[in-house]
Amino acid sequence: MNASVAGVELLGAADIRELAAKLGVVPTKKLGQNFVTDPNTIRRIVVAAKLTGNETVVEIGPGLGSLTLGLLEVAKKVVAVEIDPKLASELEATVAKRAPGRPFELVKSDALRVTELPSAPTALVANLPYNISVPVLLHFLETFESLRFGLVLVQAEVAHRLAATPGNKVYGIPSVKLAWYSDAALAGNIGRNVFWPAPNVDSALVYFAKREVALGSEAERLATFDAVDAGFSQRRKTLRQALADWAGSAARAEEILVAAKVSPQARAEELNVHDFLRIAQARNV
Repeated sequence: MNASVAGVELLGAADIRELAAKLGVVPTKKLGQNFVTDPNTIRRIVVAAKLTGNETVVEIGPGLGSLTLGLLEVAKKVVAVEIDPKLASELEATVAKRAPGRPFELVKSDALRVTELPSAPTALVANLPYNISVPVLLHFLETFESLRFGLVLVQAEVAHRLAATPGNKVYGIPSVKLAWYSDAALAGNIGRNVFWPAPNVDSALVYFAKREVALGSEAERLATFDAVDAGFSQRRKTLRQALADWAGSAARAEEILVAAKVSPQARAEELNVHDFLRIAQARNV
């Protein structure tokens, strides 16, 4: 039985399998496709996104439209980015049928290559393809300054990395790079049984809120990210050693670290994004 809320008819498990059969679509690991089949889970995701009704939401990888319809019930407008031509062609028909009159725009493209959207997004809400979840999230935060906040559904292991803070054993490059743009926090777990096909990993939600003021310029961001990549490339080593190639020598790395007020004996996992920014700035002095 289909679920209907305020004029928007959500997709149930039978609807999704019927649409997939009609299109001859079999979800693939290559595209990281795992469709959410439970309307209650869709509603839970939309609530966790903290939408007020004034947002233009960009959704990445809408697939058959489960989350798209849930977002259209609340958002001012939804802009969906879909790479699969079969899914993209059917999505427009699904939205017209199940959410008539709701503002919707479709971009048929690889999300990692998108640099323009028909409307400036203020929020990002997506069930991200697991194989590109971190790169595509960072790409959108880098590319679309209009984004203010968002919620992503990703593999649980990735979610914990994105939301991790210094000292946590899973804290790493994704944690620091997301922290450049936003504050992030875990927003709940999603069971495997609501997906088709059911993934062999757990999933979780990450909520992020963009910083009101950027930490630095684009040049400083690039320099900071270089320092982050270098620091975590040998995460078990002290920063004096880990940053040796990046700085030109271990001695020069120590000079930079001291100037940045960071202990040369510290390790990358102990530093926050502000520490890495100071390191990048000290190198360029």
